[in-house]
Amino acid sequence: MICRSIPLTADPMLDLFDTRPAQERITDGAYLLRGFALENVTALVADVEHIEMAAAFRHLETPGGFRMSVAMTNCGVLGWVSDRRGYRYTTHDPLSGQPWPPMPSALSTLAERAARAAGFEGFQPDACLINSYVPGARLTLHQDKDESDFRAPIVSVSLGLPAVFLFGGNARKDKHRRIPLQHGDVVVWGGPARLYHHGVLPLKDGHHPLLGRRRVNLTFRRAG
Repeated sequence: MICRSIPLTADPMLDLFDTRPAQERITDGAYLLRGFALENVTALVADVEHIEMAAAFRHLETPGGFRMSVAMTNCGVLGWVSDRRGYRYTTHDPLSGQPWPPMPSALSTLAERAARAAGFEGFQPDACLINSYVPGARLTLHQDKDESDFRAPIVSVSLGLPAVFLFGGNARKDKHRRIPLQHGDVVVWGGPARLYHHGVLPLKDGHHPLLGRRRVNLTFRRAG
């Protein structure tokens, strides 16, 4: 078992040494990389703040007319949106009419490194969906299936308050695992697990030194 020692300065909420395994196989094609994003966390949070200034977080509406509890924005060539017309990717922010903010190099480099660490070489994301959770917000089980090519993996980076990630199978009714995620953890899935259902349980209240009463999740995809 390989464990990673994480300095206290990387995250004030962690103990001096984190003895959790640095990498865990969830299932064939899916991996949890614990603390993988901690070295870049200051730059990541700053980049998210700049993206938010250009493309504000908003609560999207589902095709069925429900308001999502998670607030969302995007960066990259393409951005994921939802409304009464359906789920899709767009080149422009529907609120401003402007192109989505460019994906910062710190974000794209992290996604490429995480994909490589999980065995997916050559991943080049063109879309990053950024979700902002407050206590009580959740994400129901769903598949990422609006992309044009399923050969590329999904890379998901967790920042801020801890959360419980649900990871199931191809069918919504398949048994799912509950995976605790901490600040800086990264989940990568692709190959046979690319279309597996996943979600997030309602976020519990708390306070994080960098993000306060909030969790931010970065989901990198190859959409175009």
